[in-house]
Amino acid sequence: MSQPVLICRPGDRGNALAALLREQGACVEQVDVMRLEPLPEDHIQRRVWMDIDQYHKIVVVSPYAAYCLSDALDRYWPQLPIGMNFYSVGRSTASVLFEQLGVRVHIPPLSHGEDTSEALLSLASLKTLTRQRILLVAGEGGRTLLADTLRARGADVTRLAVYRRVYQPPTPAMQQRLLTGNYRALIATSGELLEHLAKWCEQAALNQPLIVSSHRLAKLAGTLGFCDLKVASGATPAALAAVLSRFCNPKGADVDQGT
Repeated sequence: MSQPVLICRPGDRGNALAALLREQGACVEQVDVMRLEPLPEDHIQRRVWMDIDQYHKIVVVSPYAAYCLSDALDRYWPQLPIGMNFYSVGRSTASVLFEQLGVRVHIPPLSHGEDTSEALLSLASLKTLTRQRILLVAGEGGRTLLADTLRARGADVTRLAVYRRVYQPPTPAMQQRLLTGNYRALIATSGELLEHLAKWCEQAALNQPLIVSSHRLAKLAGTLGFCDLKVASGATPAALAAVLSRFCNPKGADVDQGT
């Protein structure tokens, strides 16, 4: 049996990536060490949802945050207010917002190569934000770069956590894979998730190919001891699968280029 590709990505996004890789002929196993769950709605969330028409811009950091936002707006706003501008860190998040809410979304330009907070902050419409109210929809914890930078540019920023990450150890079988490095490649798109998983990665795993979705994440992986780093052009299934196909073919195998 061929060595599996390990996917360190929870929920629907992990399932979509697994499906694409299997279509391309890869053996895939998902590393089930984290799940996402919505936070119970409290009075702070309710106030934000009721007053959402007071925000000039809404920035959504992940697909799961987009689903949580969509669910809230469906409950509080049968018809979306006019004049709000939506932004997302990545294309996957933008797709969820468009599918769920039918809104157009500002995203980083393709020329930046990666779907990152830094790329989003390069947009001209986010450069000068004096007296603008911005709602940042995210999960608990995570980076503060977006909120800090938007405030420094003059915005009044409300960061609203709508979900939490719940971590757990890998299964005994997965711990054995990480101990022996018995896999083709590991794919990770979250720094917090990679830091959690690294606790079980022995040297054999650290020497195996690790595919990440940004140079920032590659830098973190290097500090954790991972040696064979491959950086995708973004966090989409297509971008991650392209790196696997290009750099991580099974040992002893040649890619048929039609020659």
